[in-house]
Amino acid sequence: MPTLLHIDSSPLYGRSVSRELTSAFVAQWKASHPDGRVVVRDLNATPISPISAEWVGAVYTPEEARTPQQKELLSLSDSLLAELEQADEYVFGVPMHNFGVPSVLKLWIDQISRVGRTFSYADGTPKGLLVGKKATFIIATGGIYDAQTQMSSFNFVEPYLRSVFGFLGVTDATFLTTGGTAALNYGQDRDAFLAPHLQTVQTHAQTFLGGHA
Repeated sequence: MPTLLHIDSSPLYGRSVSRELTSAFVAQWKASHPDGRVVVRDLNATPISPISAEWVGAVYTPEEARTPQQKELLSLSDSLLAELEQADEYVFGVPMHNFGVPSVLKLWIDQISRVGRTFSYADGTPKGLLVGKKATFIIATGGIYDAQTQMSSFNFVEPYLRSVFGFLGVTDATFLTTGGTAALNYGQDRDAFLAPHLQTVQTHAQTFLGGHA
């Protein structure tokens, strides 16, 4: 049974561009995989604490030696990792916040970046352990940060996500960016603005799914 992990990180819900676009992606995925399973993880509805010294200590304690308290500290991380490991494909909704990823997404990344689970240094060099996965990152930015634009150097979203997930082994990654969403705050018609971006997402979803026919 093919499994898609759908992760959203925008706090805007009904007003969110990234959420609307990930929903379109998921709808196409469901249509093409009637026997498939979608796991939804809303990071704004998931309380995630920053990692602590105790959390790091638990991670580096061998599993069989962990205390009940350490196991409890890692319980959310273990659940998030299980979702990642069981899914074949991922789709992320990512709004740009202050030139980077939302804080809730960074907290999630800290929880799933675990030695021995998503990466290793077993042979002295880093090796990603999330292999054979496909990921689509649907990014929404208020301004325009495309390459060759004056503001391109301010975009830390795609470079960061590409580096982190590549490190973890997810190298089959596509980035679809909807720039200029701030125009929606100044009278731009939402349907007209989103139409080409929805088409791009749906076209990519069809191509993305083709490899799993």
